[in-house]
Amino acid sequence: MELVIVSDTHGDRAILESIQQQHPHADAYLYAGDSELAASDSIFETYQAVQGNMDFDAFPMTRTIEVAGITVFMTHGHRFGVNFDLTQLIAAGQEVGAQLIVFGHTHQLGVERHDNMVVLNPGSISQPRGQFADIGGTYAVVTGNRHALNVQYLNRQSQVQPELSRTFTLV
Repeated sequence: MELVIVSDTHGDRAILESIQQQHPHADAYLYAGDSELAASDSIFETYQAVQGNMDFDAFPMTRTIEVAGITVFMTHGHRFGVNFDLTQLIAAGQEVGAQLIVFGHTHQLGVERHDNMVVLNPGSISQPRGQFADIGGTYAVVTGNRHALNVQYLNRQSQVQPELSRTFTLV
């Protein structure tokens, strides 16, 4: 299973096309909000998207999908208080039985485990902030199965950032 996860492009449609071209065989392309594109844009025939605080078109606020036996809960995060803590986000993921929670909004990459869930922010591909902003924008590729998830962060040139790679065992 391979998931490509992107967030916070803020109008940079070309980077979504480029990422898709770099990963032509992914099982799913997930977009965690703030595209500033129309929901009818053809890019969203490939990317499954949620509405960010800077999206003004009709995207869903959350999505729960299953890919290769992994339940993924996705939201932008602004309505779940992710600038303060992850409590509301984790509760929402638990409610749907998620093994992977995806969010954006903060423009800061991060991944951690809570109970039997991996909580992941791919960072902003176009306007990165925080400790890893000097990478120049990031997205995530998650591979694995119901027993383990491997998370890799890549930069705008689709180069893996090996120091950020993590593997999480799921029960």
